[in-house]
Amino acid sequence: MLWIVAGLLAALYLAAGLTKALQPAEKLRAQPRMAWVADYSDGALRGIGAVEILGALGLVLPQATGIAEVLTPLAATGLAIVMVVAARVHQRRGESASLPMNALLFVLAAVVAVGRFAG
Repeated sequence: MLWIVAGLLAALYLAAGLTKALQPAEKLRAQPRMAWVADYSDGALRGIGAVEILGALGLVLPQATGIAEVLTPLAATGLAIVMVVAARVHQRRGESASLPMNALLFVLAAVVAVGRFAG
């Protein structure tokens, strides 16, 4: 079950991270569901994207290769923290429609973190 959850999270975060890291900021700002992007510099957006990409890779690669497996629950914990920060941003901006997705992704990341830390 942890593999399924981790794989799903990895796919979601990889797609989101690549979008933020590779698409022009102007294109992101033009999307209504990405209105929060207006509050951040281009560099900050690229940084957020990089964190999501690294987190996605960390959810799967260490566990799959057997190398530095402790990185998997650490990546899951980091992504859970990213969701707490994201929820705060959406809350501050009055974008309450985004909060359920933030909460779901937080819970799934926390499940992976706890499950992998437990062994």
